[in-house]
Amino acid sequence: MDVPKEPATRGDDGLRLCRGIPEGAEQQVAALYWEAFGRKLGSALGPPDKGRAFLAAHLHHDRGIAVLDGTGRVVGVAGYDLAGRGLTGGSARDVLSAYGPLGGLPRLALLALFSRKPAERELVMDGICVAASHRGTGIGSLLLREIAAIAAEHARTRIRLDVIDVNPRARALYTRHGFTAVRTQRTPFLRTLMGFGAVTTMHRAVTPDGPGGGNPLCPTP
Repeated sequence: MDVPKEPATRGDDGLRLCRGIPEGAEQQVAALYWEAFGRKLGSALGPPDKGRAFLAAHLHHDRGIAVLDGTGRVVGVAGYDLAGRGLTGGSARDVLSAYGPLGGLPRLALLALFSRKPAERELVMDGICVAASHRGTGIGSLLLREIAAIAAEHARTRIRLDVIDVNPRARALYTRHGFTAVRTQRTPFLRTLMGFGAVTTMHRAVTPDGPGGGNPLCPTP
């Protein structure tokens, strides 16, 4: 991956948006992801310390967008899947190595429930999360606009995401940015295990001249 020749985009508020997860920020990203999705991921990758370590060790740096504060700390991140490769990785062998055969096999079965293969010319969002200290500051909107720009640059015609029923705030954000619900899958068998009982799939059409774009990559390994 090319190293950027200029700084990533910086706003008047000191926040900096860049494509790619910066080298050394893996633990920060994993912590944000666990804070946002630990309810869903806990049964598959818990306990929390081990789950965060697994996420940090298996990130695909080039499938993320990061927002950094003035100190360089990641305060917002969005992941996306293109061509079957998303921000959060880890093979079956990695899971078995980290959790052992007895612990790994049931975890693989749970992780399979989260698998979402992009359709032709579709970009799938692989999660979006913002640090609690920076919520309500527009970071979520900034990340979604950049996701739309990336989708347009890769000639995708649609963005797809899934949102669980216990996260109405996220669904409201997606709706404000043009996403519409296309189906809801009831999963009452997962309510006790993972804390949610329904998953709604949302779509947004991609326009070639959409907002965002032009932000260089953050330095990555």
